[in-house]
Amino acid sequence: MIAIVDYNMGNLASVKNAFSLLGEEVVVESDPNKLSHYDKLILPGVGAFGDAMQHLKVKGMDEAVKSYAKSGKYILGICLGMQLLFDSSEEFGSNQGLGLVKGKIVSFDTSKFSHPLKVPHMGWNRMFTKEHPLFKGMDQDHYLYFVHSFHAVCEDASNSIGETEYGYRFTSSIQKDNILGIQPHPEKSHKNGLALLKNFIDLH
Repeated sequence: MIAIVDYNMGNLASVKNAFSLLGEEVVVESDPNKLSHYDKLILPGVGAFGDAMQHLKVKGMDEAVKSYAKSGKYILGICLGMQLLFDSSEEFGSNQGLGLVKGKIVSFDTSKFSHPLKVPHMGWNRMFTKEHPLFKGMDQDHYLYFVHSFHAVCEDASNSIGETEYGYRFTSSIQKDNILGIQPHPEKSHKNGLALLKNFIDLH
């Protein structure tokens, strides 16, 4: 059984619906004491990093997610949920994250863009991926749907398993042991998004 972490910051219904399309029953879980009961965990998120961390702490979900990560069972962070897995973010000042993946969340550095691009990065874009079971069965170009103004910088480059080009290459998918994350929204990414979620279901 898979749980979606409910901490009042997310696109919970659309993520749950995507799993329903795959015939997978998931539970939206708001009780931190019950997370350990589940086989896999989804950490979604939409909005600001600092607000999200505050909601996690108020609900006791921050320590529950950290404890779950230590169990060795798989976690998938989606969009802001992926960013929360890192040490810190510079969004609206400096905010501490869950610290499960070494690195930080930074704003797009528009000074590095060779031509003007709008931030947030919004719409369909390609993910250049390493060989990984999470990406099995996706179409060759790996196009997914993005909406974000900040991106991850991994301290250990081996934790980056997917990159996307927007002004420059940035990390758009991560793995550290049992902890996985994707910056794009699989629930908005049609066939490729569903393939990615099916692969997460099938991880052992």
